Amino acid sequence: MESETPQSPQPVDPRSLSVSQRVAILVKALDGAKRTNEALAKCANGDEMVEVLLNASSKLGLGLTQADLTRTPPIRDWVWWKNKEAVLTIGDAKPRYQQDGAQGRPTGDEPRKKFLGLF
Repeated sequence: MESETPQSPQPVDPRSLSVSQRVAILVKALDGAKRTNEALAKCANGDEMVEVLLNASSKLGLGLTQADLTRTPPIRDWVWWKNKEAVLTIGDAKPRYQQDGAQGRPTGDEPRKKFLGLF
């Protein structure tokens, strides 16, 4: 009687995984990657961040593209935060807090009315 030895599972090619799964692998790999994190911190904008992340992805053999990184959370959100751009803008490009700030104020160059002579 032959005894069957359990075979170790074959390694999975990361490129066969979904984009979300590959991005999750990249994010886990960034945890504790001192040099990569320092490079990300020094980036001036989101495009530079994407270049650093593409380099990390290629080293890990994940095969992620620039489009994959800019469309998939959480990296999409990191790039947005670095650029401070809205992912979706409806109406003018003013942030919500600036849109609300003008409510009730005169639109022309009229001087503000003083309240009890203080303001």
